[in-house]
Amino acid sequence: MSKQLKPIRAEKVETIKVLDAEGKVVSPDLEPKLSDAELRELMRRMVFTRVWDQRAISLNRQGRLGFYAPVAGQEATMIGSQFALKKEDFILPSYRDIPQIVWHGLPLYQAFLYSRGHQHGGQIPEDVNVLMPQIIIGAQIIQTAGVALGFKKKGEKRVAVTYIGDGGTSQGDFYEGINFAGAYHVPAVFVIQNNQYAISVPVELQTAAETLAQKAVAAGIPGYQVDGMDVLAVYTVMKEVVEKARNGEGPALIESLTYRYGPHTMAGDDPTRYRSNEELNEWEKNDPLIRFRKYLEAKGLWSEEDENKVIEEAKEEINKALKQADETEKMTIPQLIDSMFETLPAHLEEQKAEYEKAGE
Repeated sequence: MSKQLKPIRAEKVETIKVLDAEGKVVSPDLEPKLSDAELRELMRRMVFTRVWDQRAISLNRQGRLGFYAPVAGQEATMIGSQFALKKEDFILPSYRDIPQIVWHGLPLYQAFLYSRGHQHGGQIPEDVNVLMPQIIIGAQIIQTAGVALGFKKKGEKRVAVTYIGDGGTSQGDFYEGINFAGAYHVPAVFVIQNNQYAISVPVELQTAAETLAQKAVAAGIPGYQVDGMDVLAVYTVMKEVVEKARNGEGPALIESLTYRYGPHTMAGDDPTRYRSNEELNEWEKNDPLIRFRKYLEAKGLWSEEDENKVIEEAKEEINKALKQADETEKMTIPQLIDSMFETLPAHLEEQKAEYEKAGE
């Protein structure tokens, strides 16, 4: 091999952060200009989401909730990124991204119904700009590029935002989607929630890339790596790339370094089989709620009393949503068939009639 040949390499990626683990500002120039009320609202949403996550896990174990993917540890990434959006922006989530679409407007009781497989759980209110969670790994990346292209062709100042895990970046759809977005210069933002594991496979076994953010280089779009346990850093990066996309400057990719404390899903995954308690403890020292709480306490914006109040309010709202879900009319097979087509084809009409007759 000739010594004259040198491979092209992407430049070293620096992790963007605003707060350190003690909640102290380490990048004053990146600290977002949010009001005291907005800072408190960020904390309220993260605490609410943590309480909701704990309750959802409990409900799943009781058999009162179906499919559920825990989110504890990832609140800063989820809440901080959604907080940077406008109501008219569109979210295309993966199956773990229920908090983002609820904070974007989906009623909480419908999120519970979705988990139970109820049809109404997927009936999005007209003024809520989200799709239901995508189960097919990576499919939402291509869909996001398409939605964003639609916004561009219509001349709308809207942005399509999607989320994917680190494992999802190994899917072909991921590369196709970001390449299409880059080629057509569409208003899309792709957020990789690098929680270190694709179920049980650690990120270092998924790719030889030094970072997932660098995968943006091949698509010709900007890539950023952010401390995903730092809600202010996530908000700052997200706000900038979303506004650039809105103003016609094209798509971007964000790799958010975070961690899920619980299992991949509640469907039998046991994280103790593939990661150590020492690793978990190290990440828990960086807990996004603790870090941001310290920041707010230093500013005199948060107290133990404030947090306990939010916890109680969250429990009350969750109970109300659960009660509404429980009282929702049970779904029938004929209703499910009706929802498949605007005009049912003959074979489905026959099946519907058979079920209706059997139910008489």
